[in-house]
Parts: sequence; C-alpha cells; structure tokens
Amino acid sequence: MTVVTRFAPSPTGFLHIGGARTALFNWLFARHHGGKFLLRIEDTDRKRSSDDAIEAIYAGLKWLELDWDGDAVSQFSCIEQHRKAALTLLANGNAYRCYCSPDELTEMREQARAEGKPMRYDGRWRDKTDADAPAGIDPVIRLKAPREGATVIADQVQGEVTVANDQLDDMVLMRADGTPTYMLAVVVDDHDMGITHVIRGDDHLTNAFRQYQLYQALGWRPPEFAHIPLIHGADGAKLSKRHGALGIESYRDDGMLPEALRNYLLKLGWGHGDDEIIPTEKAIEWFDLGGVGKAAARFDTVKLTSLNAHYIREADNDRLVGLIAPALAERLGRDLTDDDRARLSKGMDGLKERAKTLVELADSAYFYVAPRPLQLNDKAIKLLDKEGKQRLAIVRDRLAALEDWQAQSMEESLKKLAEETDTKLGMLAQPLRAALSGSNVSPGIFDIMVVLGRQETVERIEDSLNQG
Repeated sequence: MTVVTRFAPSPTGFLHIGGARTALFNWLFARHHGGKFLLRIEDTDRKRSSDDAIEAIYAGLKWLELDWDGDAVSQFSCIEQHRKAALTLLANGNAYRCYCSPDELTEMREQARAEGKPMRYDGRWRDKTDADAPAGIDPVIRLKAPREGATVIADQVQGEVTVANDQLDDMVLMRADGTPTYMLAVVVDDHDMGITHVIRGDDHLTNAFRQYQLYQALGWRPPEFAHIPLIHGADGAKLSKRHGALGIESYRDDGMLPEALRNYLLKLGWGHGDDEIIPTEKAIEWFDLGGVGKAAARFDTVKLTSLNAHYIREADNDRLVGLIAPALAERLGRDLTDDDRARLSKGMDGLKERAKTLVELADSAYFYVAPRPLQLNDKAIKLLDKEGKQRLAIVRDRLAALEDWQAQSMEESLKKLAEETDTKLGMLAQPLRAALSGSNVSPGIFDIMVVLGRQETVERIEDSLNQG
C-alpha cells in the first residue's frame, strides 16, 4: 500500500503555526514511507474563503519547503462528487430527507438548552417519506446514523477511542440549498484522493466518529486516523496571538530560517530520544506516529529563536548573504554590488556567530556595506572623543606601516603598540572598533580589517579622525 497523506486547510486566513505543524507531520510521514503528500484547499465556504488566503497558504508551505505532490485540489470543484455520494446514501437507505422547519429546529435547540443538554436532532423525519413532506420547505439530507452500539476508532496517537452511538445524531450531509456540509465533503474527498492516513489536530477527534460512520454507510474503507494534541502557549493556555500564534509569514519576516522552524515544529509534540537538533533528512528517516505524545505541546518563542541561532551558524555564508540582501538593499536605497556581496560573505563567519535571527544578522552586517563616512551610534561617538582620536591616530600610523595584512599580524602589532605606550589593548581597540563599524559592538576588529582590506580600513579611520 502506498501511503497517501493530505493537508487540508480552509482559506479563511493565514497559515498559522498549528496548521504548519499539521502539514509538516503529514509531509514527514509521507516522505518517510515513500508515499504522497497532497494538498486540498477546503474552500466550500465561499463567503469566508479568499484568493489572498489561498496564496498565503501556498507561500507559507513553499517557504517551509513542504512540497506537495501534484496540483492542489479545490474542494469546491468536487461538489458534484459530494452530491453524488449523498444521493447514493439516499438510494441505499442510509440517508433521508428532513423537512424540519426553522421553527422546529429552534424548538429542539431551546428544549436541549433548558435540559442542559447539547443540541441533537430528534430524528423525527428518519422514518417518514417524501409523501409526508410539508409545502414550502426545502429539505436537507441527513445520515441515518446507527442508534445502538458504539463507534470505535483505533487512533494511531490516541489509542482506541469509543463513543456510544446514541450520543451522535443524524447529521446533515446536504443543506437545503444543495451544498454539501464539511463532514460529507471531507469524507468524499479523502476517499476520492486515496488518502490512507488522516493526521490532524485532536480538535477533530469528535468529527472522526461521524466521518467513520459515513465511511461505513458508503461502504468505503476508512483511512487510519491520527489525532495529534494541540499547541498551547508556554504558560499552558490555549495558543493565541500573544503566544506567537501568527501567520507563517510573520516568522519569515522576523528572520527565522525555514529549517529552524521545521525543526522546532517537529519537536512540538514529537520526540526521538534526547535529540533536539534534527536536520530534515534525519526527520524524514526517523518520523513515525509512535513518537507523537498525547499531551499538548507548548510553544516557546525563546526556544525557537535559540534554535534559529544554531541554524544560522550552520548555514552557508553565500546563502545568508542572499537572505539578508533585500533588507540591506532597502536600507541602502540601492542593490548590493558584487563587491558588497563578496565582502559580506567574507565577513559572515564573524557575523553569524552573534545573530539569532536574519533581522539581527542584516543589522549587524550593515556596516560592511554602509556608505562613508559611517554614521556612528552614541556609544561609538563617546569612544571617539579627543583622547580616543589621539589613540586612533597612533593605531592608524602603526597599521599603515604593517606589511602583512593578516589578523594575527595586526593583533601582534597592536599588542606591541599597547606595551610601548603603556596602554591596555582595549583602549586602542575600542576607538578602532567605533571607526570601522560605527558601533561599540562588532565582530573581532582584526577580522573586520581583513575583510575590509587595507585601503578601506585606513580610509574609515581617516573619516573618523576628520569628523567633528
């Protein structure tokens, strides 16, 4: 059997963090088994669905590098198949037309509320025929659900779960206007797409019982179900925007790498021993449903950011240059030149050790491509006071005479200068740092000078000496 999974979001908003994890788990399970990962857009709610939301879903999945097989399926385009299934159920006696008026349904709802019970349809049209139909009422089609016994699902995460059939009423399959309900559409689509495993949040567990009954009524083999616990905030409360429940594009814009977010989402509810850093190829190799826990996972932005820092340190330098180039170009008001990119790539080792996000990386890298004279921050200005400039002038003269423009040679030369002038090395290094970077914080100054080269280094020093 070829494993086939699916991700089926509703295009009513952005791709949120819970949906992204569901997509990831489905993608990993399919790739682990050499199967297919399909994408279905559940757009039957035409009033709430939007093209912008669909594009956001596509963009989010592509940024996360979760490639789906084949073309995405529009649920709305399958509406005739949904209607056909409903008519099949009518024909085999597993569904019936219900002509209840809105007033009758309101009466049932109010009675249930008065008794402190959930609203359940009382089945009054279950055994009637169309000959009894009142005038002026367009019927819905309801499933003739079993009333005795229980529905049992062997869930791949939750274990065996059971509901008594008398707790489930005869759900609506087709509305009076001829449109299918979510329950019918999902079952028909999953069957027609050949879905073998439905992996989704455990908020859908109650739906699974009804859908299982529908599979049985249609004579179809149900898929394997796996309902994964939801994601909560670090405080244990239901995940909300204040915890970081934002669209995937927000994490991208905040400077997260897709591989870091994939790794973090994988660890939200799934584990493989004590491993925390799990590259994608290992995730595909190791992923199985047995590693999914039953407890709700807790989203922690601090942990995500820490993991992102690791992946930045591991990333290819030229790739990082490409990722921060748009932000630098916007700040510069021009595109980066080949020389800019080469300088950034050469200096990236010193930059990426300090950055937790791409936003931080771009900010710290800016001084390498900034126009001269550099704009100094307040602390850099203080370092370049009268005494600071005097020390900087001495450093300039020593560096200008240096033949070997290598980090080790420069460091040895300035250490010797500090001894000769009875000055601490830091007293010489700090004004030099300010002159070269415009800040009091930067990568190692000797590495910076290697990256900038002799001419640029000396000219930046001269700029600072001439300012003010």
